[in-house]
Amino acid sequence: MRRHIIRMTAAAGSGHPGGSLSCVEILVALYFHALRHDPANPYWPQRDRFVLSKGHATPAYYAVLAEAGYFPPEELLTFRRLGSRLQGHTVMGCPPGVEMSAGALGMGLSFAVGLALGARLDGAAWRVYCLLSDGDCNEGQTWEAAMAAAHHRLDGLTAIVDYNRIQNDGFSDYAHYRGNDSRGRTGGWVGPDGYTVNIMSLEPFADKWLAFGWHVLECDGHDLRQVTAALDEAKGVRGRPTVIICHTVKGKGVSFMEHNPAFHGKAPTAEQAEQALRELEG
Repeated sequence: MRRHIIRMTAAAGSGHPGGSLSCVEILVALYFHALRHDPANPYWPQRDRFVLSKGHATPAYYAVLAEAGYFPPEELLTFRRLGSRLQGHTVMGCPPGVEMSAGALGMGLSFAVGLALGARLDGAAWRVYCLLSDGDCNEGQTWEAAMAAAHHRLDGLTAIVDYNRIQNDGFSDYAHYRGNDSRGRTGGWVGPDGYTVNIMSLEPFADKWLAFGWHVLECDGHDLRQVTAALDEAKGVRGRPTVIICHTVKGKGVSFMEHNPAFHGKAPTAEQAEQALRELEG
């Protein structure tokens, strides 16, 4: 999937590689472990619904849909071309499997709350998963949706935050995850030299979700075992929604993209793509 992301954005000359690379394990865990879905029948009524609130991370989303069988991987290189089904932000139903049109941040959790309420009204067993970014969580609409989800006790809803602490315009926190949660249970937090925090901090992040009435889990978002275990635990929670805070690295897997806000919305050059692919294949 990471190689797909590099090839797609390099071929298009545009796109969002950094935040796509940071959510690869999350999407793999969803589509190859947690979600009930059928690529041969994308509109199966009993499918679980996945909502990409961070709608600019389409390179990762399209890569996982292709690998899961929704369309041929060869189509990935049409990314962002005129007439392509694979546009820069998600378009509902295009390609099949995309549940929500996204653009402006902060809309996805509200949409997911509506889906979860719809499932309850229908007496359906399908679940709803919503992937959010740091930027989504700076939007007031996200917290209105969080409050509504807890009020309605939507235990069929799981929010997942790709918490890489970098947005388009810079850093939102000094700390980087090293194996513990924000309540200091194990591991430690470090603040790399040279970081200037110029985005409103979300910390104490887990405590905010707890205060809104959610069941809160935290994990290393690049450890598939931890991510799948958290998704499994979420399925057993009753009476309230669950949020999984996945601590991740922006640009994960490519040395010059990691922790680098410049690659939030900038494609690699041909030379940079070559280097990135060498690193990933190594």
